[in-house]
Amino acid sequence: MHLKIRHRTEYRYETPVRYSIQELRLTPPTTDGQKVERWKINTPIKASNSVDAFNNLCSIFVQEASYTSMMIEAEGEILTQDAHEYADDPKAVSPYYLLQQTKLTEPSEEMLNYFSSSLPKKNTIDEILKLASAVQDAIQYAPGKTNFATTAAQSFAMKSGVCQDHAHVMLSLCRAAQIPARYVSGYFFAEESPNLASHAWIDFCSDINGGTWNSVDITHACLTDARHVRLAIGCDYYSAAPVKGVRTGGVGEELTANISIQQLS
Repeated sequence: MHLKIRHRTEYRYETPVRYSIQELRLTPPTTDGQKVERWKINTPIKASNSVDAFNNLCSIFVQEASYTSMMIEAEGEILTQDAHEYADDPKAVSPYYLLQQTKLTEPSEEMLNYFSSSLPKKNTIDEILKLASAVQDAIQYAPGKTNFATTAAQSFAMKSGVCQDHAHVMLSLCRAAQIPARYVSGYFFAEESPNLASHAWIDFCSDINGGTWNSVDITHACLTDARHVRLAIGCDYYSAAPVKGVRTGGVGEELTANISIQQLS
């Protein structure tokens, strides 16, 4: 597919922000299943670019002048095709590192007991998709009930969440079963469900020695395909977030994010 994507993030504040640092992971890589035709990020001031430990391209900018509103916009075109298997770069983060739980993925005893019969015994697609279906059944998709700081255990306790929560629960259970897994942020094209445009899923390691990973969309209990566009990978949402930052000042933050995806061909 030929997809045109526009991602706009706007911040507004009741009182001025005096200083802020923004870190963006808004640049999709050219990799198996996707080719970046063109891509541009517009920021209030010039950003500097770097590559993080997971080989994500990061754009960072610092604002030292006060402001009460800020706009960040990413826009471009991507060619996609079905793909769900990815090979690590030789310098990639070790799969063994991704056996570690984080504050967002640490499981509760209730979670482990509930999913005990679904935990994968092998790192195969069949076993992982069985677990993904169990997570999808247990965590009802319900926008607005969770936020970026909601943990896997909290989402499980509420039995509701969104794609980010599905991914965190899945990461938690894969790691509990000693299968390396990582968070993937990205986009999902579905004309009938524009609220899924901002999306998240997981990669699990199917060959630790060879550094081979397979992508699973838990919200749809399927392997990734041409509808998915990868942005960044990490341990959890926080380390792969498209937009994050810190600030001083700026009481009463209001955040608006709008993503549109159009199929050109």
